[in-house]
Amino acid sequence: MDAASGVVFPRSDGASGAGPTGDPRRSTSSLGRAVVADALRTVDPIGARAASGETNWRRGYVAHFRRLVEAGLDTPDAARNLAADGLESLHRRMRFVRHEGEEVGITEACATPAGAEGPLETVSVPGGSSAEKEFSLPYKGERLRGDALDRRLDDWVARGVIEPSCAEAVRTVVANPDWLDLADRRVVVLGAGAEMGPALSLLRWGADVIAVDLPRPGIWARLFDATSRFGGRLHVPVRSGSTGELTDRAGADLLHDLPAVTGWLAGLDGSLVLGDYVYADGATNVRVCMAVDALTVELLARRPETALAFLATPTDVFAVPAEAVEHSAAAYGRRTGVSRVRRPLRVLSAGRLLRRTYAPDADPGICDSLVPQQGPNYALAKRLQRWRATVARAAGTTVSLKVAPPTRTRSVVKNRALAAAYTGAHLFDVEVFEPATSNTLMAALLVHDLRAGQPVAEHPWQDEAFAAAHGGLWRAPYAPRSALGLAALMGLGGARG
Repeated sequence: MDAASGVVFPRSDGASGAGPTGDPRRSTSSLGRAVVADALRTVDPIGARAASGETNWRRGYVAHFRRLVEAGLDTPDAARNLAADGLESLHRRMRFVRHEGEEVGITEACATPAGAEGPLETVSVPGGSSAEKEFSLPYKGERLRGDALDRRLDDWVARGVIEPSCAEAVRTVVANPDWLDLADRRVVVLGAGAEMGPALSLLRWGADVIAVDLPRPGIWARLFDATSRFGGRLHVPVRSGSTGELTDRAGADLLHDLPAVTGWLAGLDGSLVLGDYVYADGATNVRVCMAVDALTVELLARRPETALAFLATPTDVFAVPAEAVEHSAAAYGRRTGVSRVRRPLRVLSAGRLLRRTYAPDADPGICDSLVPQQGPNYALAKRLQRWRATVARAAGTTVSLKVAPPTRTRSVVKNRALAAAYTGAHLFDVEVFEPATSNTLMAALLVHDLRAGQPVAEHPWQDEAFAAAHGGLWRAPYAPRSALGLAALMGLGGARG
């Protein structure tokens, strides 16, 4: 992808730290500092000054992202204002460089017609089988349904792997199998080839899936193969007038084709659900998530009835209910496994290892699961999605944002430290899921939110906590970062064994 065109970071002359092109005038650190400070300025001026003055953003960002959650807890309005201010800062700062080199605001880019390469048109690919009418969950080589699925949900709740509301939501979908038929909706899956996305489950259940992903034949070959085995229909964008094999013509690059994709989606028939499942490495993740957010704003302006869907990463900072705090405290008090050597480890590490997750009786508690190795760009990309969900809910939009479990996706396991930590996570009461289990579970929760709706919460943090499938991070005995290194060390040993 060309980092000097399409959606780009703003120029920040005089900033320290090169941007994604090596150009110090487009610094990712400068953007991160500025946006976090802007988000905090009204509700937490001291926190805003601290973020603005952070001299080592790549290492120090963790404390400021935690503060973004803490500052919003005072009142529901504080959380909503913080989210709105953060989004406003991003939209005001991020830029779009057109094919001819003209640089404009990202909002202006979405509102203009397709660029020099022309508009997109739709090609539809019918399914080759009948739709499945019963929900089943792939898990460790089996497909769980009925009593087996019930037992698995009960076990996860008992061990603190998912919130009880998550199990109840899945059971509600199981009890209403007709909900799986989303014939009255058209689900736009941005990042259709993503391992965590719902495209395959939706196709299995017979849905109309509007798929957007990069123009890479391998992605589309896999999606077309899945469509031939399932009962749904796949609708894909192709460049108007293009010829050749569909695998070679399908797809669009959100970073560079943002005006064309926006116009194409706005012109589709039916009631849309806009699902954001995009991911990219490093600074590109902020760019592509920002492209989706600009598209979201424009699409909601043109089609206000559009629903939104997101997955939140579990490796972030969340406010969690008192029940999770109590579960964690009870787990901390048990003298089993690693806890038998907790005292010497805490002494040797000067208290850094195996710390309690929460202050006693915290309500809500703050679970800080940020992983510094993932970096500030990843944190900002995921946080802007949470901000959009908060602002959209306040405006009356139907929103499904669900915390997804830690999952062995390709993007995770290629990082050796994270892969080792995931291997050792079970020793600290955290379950790491396989992609097929995660994406099917999260697709079921999407169906639940579209059919049953989500209870209206008093505070935005409660909206985020509803039906969370965090893998145990919220209810584990130890603060995640205080156990991460040990999990990685023990996981490395297990892998070698």
